[in-house]
Amino acid sequence: MTILNTAIIGGGAIHRCHVNALRQIPNVALRALVDIDSVKGLKLAMGYQCRFYQDYREMLLDDSIDVVHICTPHFEHKSMILAALAAGKHVFCEKPVGMNGSELVDIARAVEQAKGQLGVCYQNRLNPTSLRVRQELAHGGLGKMLSIKAVLTWSRFGTYYTDSPWRGQLATEGGSLLINQAIHTLDLMQWFGGGVTRLKGVVDSGELADVTEGEDSAMATLHFANGARGLFYATNCHTTDSPLLLEIHCEHGSLLLEHNVLWRIKPGERLKLTTDDSPDGSVKSYWGLGHQQAIRRFYHALIHPGNRDYTDIHEAGKSLTLVEAIYRSSQLRQWIEINN
Repeated sequence: MTILNTAIIGGGAIHRCHVNALRQIPNVALRALVDIDSVKGLKLAMGYQCRFYQDYREMLLDDSIDVVHICTPHFEHKSMILAALAAGKHVFCEKPVGMNGSELVDIARAVEQAKGQLGVCYQNRLNPTSLRVRQELAHGGLGKMLSIKAVLTWSRFGTYYTDSPWRGQLATEGGSLLINQAIHTLDLMQWFGGGVTRLKGVVDSGELADVTEGEDSAMATLHFANGARGLFYATNCHTTDSPLLLEIHCEHGSLLLEHNVLWRIKPGERLKLTTDDSPDGSVKSYWGLGHQQAIRRFYHALIHPGNRDYTDIHEAGKSLTLVEAIYRSSQLRQWIEINN
């Protein structure tokens, strides 16, 4: 069987999730690592026994590279995706796929014309609890969905931004809390609710106002395509990273995700359905193990062209659209209609 040769752009913390996943996929080999920091990059490449490049454009000239993983700051995603697709590579990119709707349009157009495929990492969709929620809702035993409540209270101190100055800056991150941390929660909400038709939101900054141009807290009311209502709150001002609290209220009961455990609650019944796997300690706890499944699915699609079971540009664009809509709603202080 043909070996798929892979390169990773970006040697930050998240790249280790990609390395760990690639090592578990048969007939896939990490051949190159790219990082602008030559000292760090060379050390990592030596450890992985692969080539090192300081300039990703030089790596793209290597015809032996089949797949490129992008693990870089947000503002670099669009240019790197376009360049990699133009070079005939497949691309797997960390979220967000771009920083705004305009970039999303340009990337989607490039994907339509490219030979390679583009996958985007929304690993939380593949958490056991997320998959079970979808299963329960599809089964219909709880009846019509009425509302979804999501509360995300995480912690980011000033050094998180000052140590990586691209974070929290509108020109380089595209925002802050919403586009970086809470985008996964918004993605799950719209995924469970079948898409969002309109929303009204507010963003603000309190504890982190001195270190970030973007928001450290946000709230929104969402209307879903299935008729349900969504209530969303997120902040980076907590003193710890609390697990996501998610409640889906239906006609005949509820689904409750609490402390990484999913419960089905009906009158007189509280049944534990599943839990999320505990990370092995090599990655941050709130990343979970979904990276492995997301990357595995993407490579499965490359090997089996008829399979598209991964988050593509269309799916990735939905949560980015919501983020941009909340920013706009907060600025205009009005409801925003969503065109999916």
